[in-house]
Amino acid sequence: MSVDSDTAIEGLDVYLVGGAVRDARLGWPVGDRDWVVVGTTPEEMRRRGFQSVGRDFPVFLHPVTHEEYALARTERKQGHGYTGFEIHASPDVTLEQDLARRDFTINAMAEKPSGELVDPYGGERDLDARRLRHVSPAFVEDPLRVLRAARFLARYRQLGFGIAPETQALMRQLAASGEVGYLVAERVWTETGKALGEVDPGAYFETLDACGALAVLMPPLATPALATSLERMSDVTDGEDQALWRWARLGEHLDDESITALNDGVKAPNAFREAMRLAALSRRLRQHIGGVRRNASAIMGWLDAIDAWRRPERVAPLLALIAHDDGALADDLALAWRLASQILPRALLEEGFQGPALGQELARRREETIREALETL
Repeated sequence: MSVDSDTAIEGLDVYLVGGAVRDARLGWPVGDRDWVVVGTTPEEMRRRGFQSVGRDFPVFLHPVTHEEYALARTERKQGHGYTGFEIHASPDVTLEQDLARRDFTINAMAEKPSGELVDPYGGERDLDARRLRHVSPAFVEDPLRVLRAARFLARYRQLGFGIAPETQALMRQLAASGEVGYLVAERVWTETGKALGEVDPGAYFETLDACGALAVLMPPLATPALATSLERMSDVTDGEDQALWRWARLGEHLDDESITALNDGVKAPNAFREAMRLAALSRRLRQHIGGVRRNASAIMGWLDAIDAWRRPERVAPLLALIAHDDGALADDLALAWRLASQILPRALLEEGFQGPALGQELARRREETIREALETL
């Protein structure tokens, strides 16, 4: 159903806003479409069949398309963090006032149903200049915008985007004032998790480090080793779990205490925590084996530590990480895993092994198989 003929919005002053307008002009894939409605009330929206879903401000789902329609609103800072705002939504709030509360000019553009652009803050000009620039000095009222700037750069740096110097100054101000520290860990992870899935995730961490926010939000990463970690993170190949292993690669050089502190500090999901722990174990294996890589005992220890026998799906991505640093070791480990995994408990049960003796014999034969294979190379 087209907007022009949609009876649910007929007669309403409606505008497409935000990311859909921005990305369409960049030639970027357009995801969800968000709309702003000017000059009406919640009661009128419900009368037209819209379903109210906004808890903190009036947002409604279209009765047919289920896209979000928000009433035009303004915000006023009342407390710390990104939630400390007083929301004002009423029929007298203009479109320009609604757009003024947004973070960057490229996100403060709107489009009429006819396709005509409404751009009071120069978003199209900044798109053409490949520039992330704040809409107003109110940027400093919301510390979440520091993370959003970093995430947008992770998405668009490959297109030549950079952050305007005056916006960088405000980001440094937010970090130095301590306001960034009021962000809840779950919100930090939401932005970080999204950034890990972007084209250039290194831009996210570099940007946070440059403005001082990384030292506040993820202290274990804010060290001179960051540049090397980001370079290693870029080695992770495309795949379903790319974001997971990028995070793992980022912290694989840390000790156990720092890994725990980092993941606790951002409330990382369990899968991401575990991936970083496994990557760290694999890095330590490389360091331990050193020049005597054909060490069957050490290889068995690694397979046991990553629980390869019960979680075989872990082996391939860890071998891929190792291969970036030591291809020969990765080949040895792949051979060892392939041969050792063929020795199954069922065969030993048939030979009469039971209880602890079964486990001991299984481990012995697996290690012996690995040793014999490596000696023939």
